[in-house]
Parts: sequence; C-alpha cells; structure tokens
Amino acid sequence: MEFVDSNKINKKEKKYYQAKLESMLSELLQGSGETVQEMKSTNQEFPDPTDRANYESERNTTLRIRDRERKLIKKIRSAMVRLEESTYNICEECGDYIRKQRLDARPVTTLCINCKEIEEQKEKTQQI
Repeated sequence: MEFVDSNKINKKEKKYYQAKLESMLSELLQGSGETVQEMKSTNQEFPDPTDRANYESERNTTLRIRDRERKLIKKIRSAMVRLEESTYNICEECGDYIRKQRLDARPVTTLCINCKEIEEQKEKTQQI
C-alpha cells in the first residue's frame, strides 16, 4: 500500500489496517479451531513407547504454538480497539507516532522503532 506522508491515519489506511488485522485474526482462529477438533478426534493406542513419546512431543509443540497464537490474538484485538479509538499509531511509551511502514510490517506493534530498540537493549543487558 502507498502511505500518505502524514502521521495521522486516513480513512483508506484505517480500512487497510482493519482488513489486515481481521485477516490475521481469522487465520489464527481457524487454525486454533482445527487443532481443537484434531485433538478431540485423536484417540490413538501406541504399542511402541517411542511412537507414544513422539506423538506427545509433537502435541506439546503444537500446544506451545497455539499458546503463542492465543497471545497474538489478544494483541490483534487490542490493536483493533486502538484503531477504532484513533490511538493505533501512537507509541505507548513516548507518545510519538509509529511510522506506517512499521505498522505495515508489524500491525500489532505498540512501540515506535526507537522505543522498541531501547526495550531490546534493556532485555539484552538483563540477560547478561
């Protein structure tokens, strides 16, 4: 999408972000529904303990992925609320505008690039 230079989001851009967020949400909800159905329908007997362990490992990986997706769903819904409240492209840390190119790449972001870089630096120093 071609973005207008203004920091404010116009109606066309708002519709674009709304459609993008709704598409992401729809995909995630569909995937989680499929996982639930798959887990309900799977009732297997495993004569070999190795097969059982492999199945459990794959299932745990799937559950971890779905948990991450659940968190992303919350972020998407929050972004949709911010879009309606006209605070979608305002950094929660410093109050500056978040660049539209950043929002296009990461539609659920709540931080401008400068604040995100500071956050990542803090995380790095805490890990050391």
